[in-house]
Amino acid sequence: MERIILFILPLIFLVIGELTFPRRQLSLPRRVRWLGAGLLLVIGSVLTRLLVPAGLMGVALYAHAHQIGLFNLVAFPTTGAVLLGFILFDFAVWAQHVAMHKVDVLWRFHRVHHSDPDFDVFTALRFHPGELILSLAWKALIILALGVPAWAALWYAAILNLSAMFNHANLNLPLWLDPYLRKLLVTPDMHRIHHSADHREANRNFGFCLPWWDHLFDLYQDQPQTDHTEMQIGQSEWRSSEDQSLWSLLVQPRYRP
Repeated sequence: MERIILFILPLIFLVIGELTFPRRQLSLPRRVRWLGAGLLLVIGSVLTRLLVPAGLMGVALYAHAHQIGLFNLVAFPTTGAVLLGFILFDFAVWAQHVAMHKVDVLWRFHRVHHSDPDFDVFTALRFHPGELILSLAWKALIILALGVPAWAALWYAAILNLSAMFNHANLNLPLWLDPYLRKLLVTPDMHRIHHSADHREANRNFGFCLPWWDHLFDLYQDQPQTDHTEMQIGQSEWRSSEDQSLWSLLVQPRYRP
């Protein structure tokens, strides 16, 4: 129940923010895009729950019971272990994201996320079930490798989900605030560049939560070549209303880049 509340309330809050202070005008009606994205989320959630019923928290409990992972083998203060664990977990998710763009078969699944011709909080929910399963497996491996407490694994996943919804939101944040926020957190203006139809920009700003990795690996871009309000989002294909249907999104990976 807590996970549902941590998902629903921020989603409602961000949708209200988008309707009140939009950063960009949308090219397609919300109902057209939101339905497909929402159904993808439902299917992916059901499949991942069937595969790993207890989620990442269950994986962490298994690691603790069998003394698997860094923090089960090396003595760390709890606070330090949790903070270091989150930083390493975020880096692993960032590395996975980079791989999704570089490996052809992975890109086909991840492209469903990038083929959204608009950019708002529902874009953060638009992931192919195949990618969600692969992502769950990768995150489970990271939790096993780290051996973090079960409650920390739960909060890691929750924080990443919240940050993903925030940095995909179509929010018109004060321009003076954005540079300060992106020192610690990926902001919508920072991540929007990653959703540019220009593939050079789409291969920048991979961060979902912490912005540091893009700086460290020289993959950071401060601003798009075109103004945020006019830059083209998405892919050159899959831009019509018909392309946003559940079936179209599910079968999209069969098409080559």
